[in-house]
Amino acid sequence: MTKNDHPPERLYLDFDSFFASAEQHFNPTLRSKPVGVVALDSPHTGCIAVSREAKVLGVKTNTLAKEARARVPEMTFVVARPDVYVRLHKRILEVVETVLPIQHVRSIDEVVCDLLPSEGRQGLALAAKIKSALLEAFSPVLTCSIGMAPTELLAKVAAEQNKPDGAVLLDTSMLPDALADLSISKLPGIGEGMATRLAAAGVSRFPDLWALAPKQARAIWGSVEGERFLQELHGVHAPRSETQKRMFGHSRVLPNGWRTPEKVEDCAKQLLASAARRLRRTDYLATKLTLSTRSQRFRSTRAKNAQVERWSWEDHFPPSRDDRTFRRSLKEGLNAALRETSFEPHAVSVTLHGLSEEADLTGDLFSSLSNDENDRAKWEDVSNVMDQLRARFGGNALALGTHDAVPGGYVGAKIAFGRIPDADDFEAAPGQDGDTHFCSF
Repeated sequence: MTKNDHPPERLYLDFDSFFASAEQHFNPTLRSKPVGVVALDSPHTGCIAVSREAKVLGVKTNTLAKEARARVPEMTFVVARPDVYVRLHKRILEVVETVLPIQHVRSIDEVVCDLLPSEGRQGLALAAKIKSALLEAFSPVLTCSIGMAPTELLAKVAAEQNKPDGAVLLDTSMLPDALADLSISKLPGIGEGMATRLAAAGVSRFPDLWALAPKQARAIWGSVEGERFLQELHGVHAPRSETQKRMFGHSRVLPNGWRTPEKVEDCAKQLLASAARRLRRTDYLATKLTLSTRSQRFRSTRAKNAQVERWSWEDHFPPSRDDRTFRRSLKEGLNAALRETSFEPHAVSVTLHGLSEEADLTGDLFSSLSNDENDRAKWEDVSNVMDQLRARFGGNALALGTHDAVPGGYVGAKIAFGRIPDADDFEAAPGQDGDTHFCSF
């Protein structure tokens, strides 16, 4: 970095092949071997993560396990263990914070640290210190890639430039030349749709994007987000208001044998129960429930997802947080699905939204509670007591009605981008770190 360069203000840490590396960390026999992590013990499910050894051999994330096995016969497959990964994630945060305070946790394998000018001037030495602390606490397979830059967007881009186990410092004085060959579709926040819009505006290369005027970016994005994106790309922070919680929801790909109306209902009820418990741990109430299903996702390079059939249904009700109100609504949605859908569902999702904070609700000072309101209050008490019993005796201690265990487990407790499950989201007893679940195929 030259004397006139701006020291980096953000450090972005991104763990390499996190789920697969976690399994290699806990099970030394898997180290230096191609490993695939799958949601189910089935060759027909996709790899939610693959080790760096598998990537070198041409296996990518989301590849079907049977296709990965055909490409790499010696590949080992293990079933994902979200509760174990969350526990490891928390240990990692503690270690990183011995070096730098963490400003934001973006996902289970990505964190952001703000840098003081004195810290930013240490540059790559600071990244090496973090890597050394992680190595001392864990094992050599649990590596991370680190990017440092004036803004979070640029720091994230920098972290991607030298994977795995790299460290890159990116200053705006290096741009656009340093990223001239980077596909704009590889930039965070630019998906397929936005890449198409940019191409229509004559922006197909990074230098083209860099040269946009703020008003042009706003027009292409259709909002002020375009200007903010361009600001961050040029190394200027674009402040954003804190996002508010908008929903509590879960989805599940249905395994073979779980695509009948009875099994879809069972799975949907379990997804709803998990979402409702999460809602009750906050100060929110929900006023809407959405039930959605989709058909099989056909992999097509010519028309991605073009053959996917989708169905969605929404219900409205007074602000509620009790299980009975939600289950009544879900039952109506399931009946509607039977009437209105003609495809076999391969995935189902349940979402509670239309949130309002309890403190914001106002009632009629001169009216008594209606029977419905009294019922909701009583069922809210019942729901709260059931939550307390589950917290004390385990998530499977009691439930409304009987349920079959969904293959793969972790219903409502899957790790999604941007959401890390709480300990209370896991119904089963915590798994042990070393209890790797090897697939049978």
